[in-house]
Amino acid sequence: MIEKGNSIHSKSIKRLLEVDSKSNQINFLDNRFYKHGDLYYPSVTSILQYFPKGKFFENWLKDVGHNAEFIAKKSADDGTQTHSLIERYLTGEKLDWLDDKGNALYSLHVWQMLLKFVEFWETEKPELIESEIHLFSHEHKIAGTCDLVIKLRDELWILDIKTSNSLHTSYDLQLAAYTTCWNENHKPKIKNTGVIWLKSSKRGPDKKGANIQGKGWEISTSPRSLEENWSLFTKIHDIYKLENTHNEPSFNRFPTTVKLKS
Repeated sequence: MIEKGNSIHSKSIKRLLEVDSKSNQINFLDNRFYKHGDLYYPSVTSILQYFPKGKFFENWLKDVGHNAEFIAKKSADDGTQTHSLIERYLTGEKLDWLDDKGNALYSLHVWQMLLKFVEFWETEKPELIESEIHLFSHEHKIAGTCDLVIKLRDELWILDIKTSNSLHTSYDLQLAAYTTCWNENHKPKIKNTGVIWLKSSKRGPDKKGANIQGKGWEISTSPRSLEENWSLFTKIHDIYKLENTHNEPSFNRFPTTVKLKS
C-alpha cells in the first residue's frame, strides 16, 4: 500500500509499479507477484497464505468477531511503520519521536519497537550486508523481499523482522524460501536464519550468552533445520500451484495527473 509521503522510488514500492513519464501513467502490478525482467513470480508470502492458520487463529477470530479486520489492519499498519523506521535508521537517518512542537510523530507502541531494534543493533553490532533486498529463484519460480542479510557473530544470517503478538511456523518456512533464493544467486551461501521478534517476553540478555535477546526482543530460530523447513515450503507451494493453475498477475493503470477539460 502506498501512503501519502511514500516515495515511488523506494525499494519496497518500486517492484510494484512502472512509471511512464511520457504518458503520465503508472502501471501497478498485482502485489502478489514480483517482476524480474520479463518474468513474473508469485511472492513467498502469498504462497504461504495456504499454510493452515491453526487453532490459535481460529479461536482469536471467534473472540474478536467483527473487529478482526480492524485489529488486523492496525497490526499491519504498526508493522509497516516499524519496518519503515528501521530501514531509515539503517541508512543513518536521525529519527525523532516528537516534532518541534512536541507532537508525537508515531505511536508510542511503534516507537518502542524501533527502540528494541536499536538496542539489538547497538548491542550486537552486526555488519549490514543487505536490507529490503528482493530475492528470486528461477529454478523454483518464487520471489520475495528479505528484511535483512547481516553478518552476526562471524556468521551470515537472513533475518526477518516481526512485530506480531506470537510467532507462526510459516515464518520459518518463509525464511527457508528466502535462503533458497539467496543461495541460488549469491555467495557466500547462508546457513543461519532467524526472526527478530520485537514483541518478545524476554526480560533481558541471556546470562549465559547463548541466545541473542534483550528486554522485549529476541532472535528466534527454528527448531527444524533449513532443509526441513524448505521441504515443508515446497509442499505448501504444491498446494498453491494446484489452486492457481492460471497463475498470472493483473495490472491496474492510473494517470499521475488530471485536469478539468474546458
